[in-house]
Amino acid sequence: MQLESPGWLCVDMGPGSKFAHVFWRNGSYLRPFVALKVQTRPCTMAVLAGVQNKIEKKRQQALQGGGPKRIEGQHKRGKLTARERVNLLLDPGSFVEFDMFAEHRCTDFGMDAEDKQFPGDGVITGHGLINGRVAYLFSQDFTVHGGSLSSAHARKICKIMDQAMEVGAPVIGLNDSGGARIQEGVESLAGYADIFQRNVMASGVVPQISLIMGPCAGGAVYSPALTDFTFMVKDTSYLFITGPDVVKAVTQEDVTYEQLGGAKTHTSVSGVAHGAFENDINALARLRDLYNFLPLSNQDPAPILACDDPGDRLVPVLDTVVPPESNKPYNILDVIQAIVDNRDFFEIMPDYAKNIVIGFARVGGRTIGIVANQPKVASGCLDINASVKGARFVRFCDAFNIPIITFVDVPGFLPGTQQEYGGIIRHGAKLLYAFAEATVPKITVITRKAYGGAYDVMSSKHLRGDMNYAWPTAEVAVMGAAGAVQIIFRGQSEVAEREREYVEKFANPFPAAVRGFVDDIIRPSTTRQRICRDLNLLATKKKSNPYKKHANIPL
Repeated sequence: MQLESPGWLCVDMGPGSKFAHVFWRNGSYLRPFVALKVQTRPCTMAVLAGVQNKIEKKRQQALQGGGPKRIEGQHKRGKLTARERVNLLLDPGSFVEFDMFAEHRCTDFGMDAEDKQFPGDGVITGHGLINGRVAYLFSQDFTVHGGSLSSAHARKICKIMDQAMEVGAPVIGLNDSGGARIQEGVESLAGYADIFQRNVMASGVVPQISLIMGPCAGGAVYSPALTDFTFMVKDTSYLFITGPDVVKAVTQEDVTYEQLGGAKTHTSVSGVAHGAFENDINALARLRDLYNFLPLSNQDPAPILACDDPGDRLVPVLDTVVPPESNKPYNILDVIQAIVDNRDFFEIMPDYAKNIVIGFARVGGRTIGIVANQPKVASGCLDINASVKGARFVRFCDAFNIPIITFVDVPGFLPGTQQEYGGIIRHGAKLLYAFAEATVPKITVITRKAYGGAYDVMSSKHLRGDMNYAWPTAEVAVMGAAGAVQIIFRGQSEVAEREREYVEKFANPFPAAVRGFVDDIIRPSTTRQRICRDLNLLATKKKSNPYKKHANIPL
């Protein structure tokens, strides 16, 4: 038997029969689907066809979101629709959708009207593949009630988060929402809280990534803030607790949406977002790139990719990258890109606290996290923002078993009343704490300065560094020669000679090497070889911290 189009076919088994067989067309053939018990009358093809038509109508309605006019409006704003985003992010044909037919149950303020009901209720949820690896995701649909969160909307998100935790797979949120659905009152607020609780439970268990692709305001902002990485799209995405109108009413400040919560604000001033992309397409492509570096869960290793960049490759350019003048800057990115596989470095928070560089790369095909002082900005000093930026990244890497490579060129913590009043002691301790707590493989390379307490903080041997190296240009000391001489030989003559004496005795790598605080003084061009060898050696490292309910990092 065949059908000319997809659909149901009910075959009546004859007069007096209590059962009918239902078949579903699969390709060109029919296969049994289910046997239905007939109570009073034979099953008719018309009845099943009606059910199928209703299902298909609802399905098409769900696929259309808020309808052609609203989709057109989304495109005019330079934004993709929720489904277009899902299709671009995931491998073709891999998306499996959940709860396509879910609808809200609110009856207040006219919400029970037929034109207020949309299958899916403003969010698309499910799972699929990114470069062949599973990911769970939700994509809010601004064309349906402005993407506002209802209790049904929240339940859909919670469902995929629960399952992601159970199977051990990352959760990606594509946020584009006007906030809580006001017509539902406290029920929508409860929905946010349910999501927050799952964000907290998933933290450190599976990676969580938020991509802000439209408005995200009020209580909605706290879910992205709880995730591991938050990215934005330039000119079309906004994050803020209260909008410009409320700010104007309360504080008398005139501020635009972009100034208050745009991508530039949150990537360069507040540090809320970890990066911003030019448009939706670019953002989704870069998210796929980031995904390649991450493990699926804390029980899985980060992916190891086939590498055509030899692990024993020498990097001659590193022998001359550090200027002979200790106060002359250089770009630490030149060092990082020269060492990692194929110069591929995914920098995190490139526009915030630029005096420290963090991001993901590979060496010998293995994912690594990189933390490095940037001599080009504030001489690489550690300040409040740099400490917090580095600490959070180190803790992510440690939570997901990603080895940490640290490049050190730090003259100390940034001095001044602004830093002291802002709590540099407490915030600097966060970075110290993160490195000290981490049990993943830790490899540290001192390229030039390693002064004072900042030497200790930057993954020193004393904080359980596994392999600590120094280049010949390294200066490991309490402080720089000029400052030290001014204190030690205050009021004495022959300052220049005293500085040379200090440099020879302290401001070089030998005192640290003699004491075993660095494992070797290496030629810079061999750094990649050393790191590759050490990563292979440390791949089986086992280290744990004392039992505790949880630690008390100095927040």
